[in-house]
Amino acid sequence: MIKSFEVLKEIYKPYKITIKGSTTILNTTSGNFVIKKRNNNIHNLYNYLISRNFDYFPKLVDDTRDELNVYEYIESVNMPNDQKASDLIKLLALLHNKTSYNKEVSSDNYKKIYENILENIDYLLFYYNETFDKLVSEEYYSPATYLFLRNYQAIFNCLNFSKNELESWYLEVKDKTKQRVSLVHNNIELDHFIKSNKDYLISWDRAITDTPILDIIHFYRKEFYKIEASSILEEYLANVSLNSDEKKLLFICISIPSKIEFKGSERENTEEVRRVLDYIFKTEKLLKPYYSENKEK
Repeated sequence: MIKSFEVLKEIYKPYKITIKGSTTILNTTSGNFVIKKRNNNIHNLYNYLISRNFDYFPKLVDDTRDELNVYEYIESVNMPNDQKASDLIKLLALLHNKTSYNKEVSSDNYKKIYENILENIDYLLFYYNETFDKLVSEEYYSPATYLFLRNYQAIFNCLNFSKNELESWYLEVKDKTKQRVSLVHNNIELDHFIKSNKDYLISWDRAITDTPILDIIHFYRKEFYKIEASSILEEYLANVSLNSDEKKLLFICISIPSKIEFKGSERENTEEVRRVLDYIFKTEKLLKPYYSENKEK
């Protein structure tokens, strides 16, 4: 890889080199370029997206190297996070609509999804019950411990809600033989959206074909702190007609909290407990209107 990069430096003769995570930006007198580790599937992926009338990605300038790909560099316009998230979700909805189709699936397809999610919920229930029993027996409560014990019931209720909804979802889908799938970016976050002369999604290395709700789940879990999620969810649902079981599975998956691990300093532990609780309360507020609608119906 070092040899390939040295060759590219000789070709493009950059006057400035900037490393950002796994990417390298070359500023040259003939333009700016992004160097990334080669993805053998990217050329086929881009061709497929173009065939579906979706070309919202940086141009692949050179994919002839053994180890590295060269892309055009897109300068992003600075904008507020909520506005950026709104534009991103519209583009994501377009991607899902352009690439979606119904796929024949075996009788085990939905069962495997059910079992995987149930296993995760049951593990978290066991873990949090065990953690509660351990911490409640301590003689003196630290700030992190006190915050956790005071709000344990909210965590417990959240997991039981997800489990009950999962059982209801499985009854609805267990006999289905088709599933809507689309191209899923699988790495959606605010930093992977660029606003320029048009909108762009970058970092396609993890793209797969699966249920489109995966992108919404990943995006929400990654960015819930930074965005006003209710309008973003409304925007997506207005542009992508999810059926009842897809919507239910989406709500189940975003309702499941992450695992709190008391491994850091007291400050870090307290911040981690607070972050998970904020996620639970924000998600409950986000989903409440949709369940109120169902009750009214």
